[in-house]
Amino acid sequence: MVHAYILIQTEVGKAAAVAEQIADIQGVVTAEDVTGPYDVIVKAEAENVDLLGQLVVARIQNVDGITRTLTCPVVHL
Repeated sequence: MVHAYILIQTEVGKAAAVAEQIADIQGVVTAEDVTGPYDVIVKAEAENVDLLGQLVVARIQNVDGITRTLTCPVVHL
């Protein structure tokens, strides 16, 4: 199982709506609107890196109001 944090920038005033929509996507563990340089932080999981990429590109980035994403896979050192 691969876990990642996805940092999301949204259009002004859209953070809460984006977090709410993303929270319903399969593979998303949590989606919360936050303050700072990013507007929403998502914790997601997938069976492998390829499926994680598909989750981000095909499902999360298609949510209306998102302007940019940064995916940070979790590593266990």
